[in-house]
Amino acid sequence: MASLTIRKLDEGVKTYLRLRSAMNRRSVEEEVRVILRELIEGREEPLTPFEPSAPTPSPQRTSALAEASVTLIIGGGIAAYKSLDLIRRLKERRIEVRCVLTKAAQQFVTPLAVSALSHERVYTDLFDPQSEFDAGHIRLARDCDLIIVAPATADLMAKMANGHADDLASAILLAANRKILLAPAMNPLMWGNAATRRNVAQLTRDGVTFIGPNSGEMAEAGEAGTGRMSEAIEIAAAAERLLRPPVPRPLVGKRVLITAGPTHEPIDPVRYIANRSSGKQGFAIAAAAQAAGAEVILVSGPVDLDDPAGVTVRHVESARHMLEQVEAALPVDIAIFAAAVADWRVANAGEQKLKKTSAGMPPLQLVENPDILTTISKMKDKRPPLVIGFAAETEHLIDNAKAKLKRKGCDWIVANDVSPATGVMGGDRNTVHLLSKNSGKDGDIAVDSWPVMTKEQVATELIAHVARSLADKPLEPAT
Repeated sequence: MASLTIRKLDEGVKTYLRLRSAMNRRSVEEEVRVILRELIEGREEPLTPFEPSAPTPSPQRTSALAEASVTLIIGGGIAAYKSLDLIRRLKERRIEVRCVLTKAAQQFVTPLAVSALSHERVYTDLFDPQSEFDAGHIRLARDCDLIIVAPATADLMAKMANGHADDLASAILLAANRKILLAPAMNPLMWGNAATRRNVAQLTRDGVTFIGPNSGEMAEAGEAGTGRMSEAIEIAAAAERLLRPPVPRPLVGKRVLITAGPTHEPIDPVRYIANRSSGKQGFAIAAAAQAAGAEVILVSGPVDLDDPAGVTVRHVESARHMLEQVEAALPVDIAIFAAAVADWRVANAGEQKLKKTSAGMPPLQLVENPDILTTISKMKDKRPPLVIGFAAETEHLIDNAKAKLKRKGCDWIVANDVSPATGVMGGDRNTVHLLSKNSGKDGDIAVDSWPVMTKEQVATELIAHVARSLADKPLEPAT
């Protein structure tokens, strides 16, 4: 069956279909097909009647990485071929694309090609009974996060500036309550014409955003000037800026030191003492701090992770080497010690591989490693204004973390249970408690318990907590 035509439905059913199709981001025709297929395949629960007092909620995007949705209007110009690449560029950025072709645009690109790239039905006709059954042009205008017109021809911009709505594209643009991004494309003389300039000025006053046009040679032989449509990658980047505004960067101008991973304490050239730390939490914190605008120095023990982009990484092996690099990185504004530093090392590591002998296991005398967190926290000079330690415990988590906060002299402690059953060591999730000294209350420690999160979420929340703390009480500059 190529298409569905549905008539004589009461208003309650129509409203139900419209809401359900909008929730599932499908046309009403597509939604009816799904309903029929579910019924034929033996859907167990019946369709519930539409209740006007309890409309079906629209899906909510929960993060900056969730998909956005764009209605792309392709105008009739030779630059329409670039719209095919634009669809691909948008989808690379996790942006859903539904396309509308003007009558003129179909002279340059086909609905079949556009549909193949967008994986969506293509809309071409204002009076299409399959979509206008539920006011499809209104849905296309509003069931999206952004409307892009590329290419935006002189004719299409004139219609927009003067409120015309005689085809699907112009009706969508007149009915829109979303941001509109125009990518003009036309002959340089058309772009420079006084009428076009008036229309551009009016659209700008109306709040429309422009990208381009660029300068260069035109499709016509011997023609050059301003009028080329911006490249697909430029338009996609502009769309992403409108859809996903830059994240606030509250740590701009701050210098942050972070340690991560385990340390390896040599027994001989082959063997070493280590722990199960993967470094994932420390690396995630470094990435979050960099995203917040900080200059980040990450001192990492041996890990199997890629260095975070934009972060200065200093790779070390032992606790003593880590302390050297930490001290070399000072002064900093904030120091976060997430590394799982080995508490002990072999007093005299063998220069050659230790051999089994009839006398049994060779004696290994252990000595205590330097305590990096305590060393930095109790510095008289160059102590960072904010020092944050980590407490990895397997029992009495909060009590041990409180004792550590007092003993080490740091400002905050992030405590987490690393018992084998939790899977935290080497895993991707974490459950932490943030302990801090209450301002003005001698010996009183506040405990903020966070829910189970991914390590990236823990990192983001920790950096956000740092930023909020700085807003309440600005740090003295590192010296």
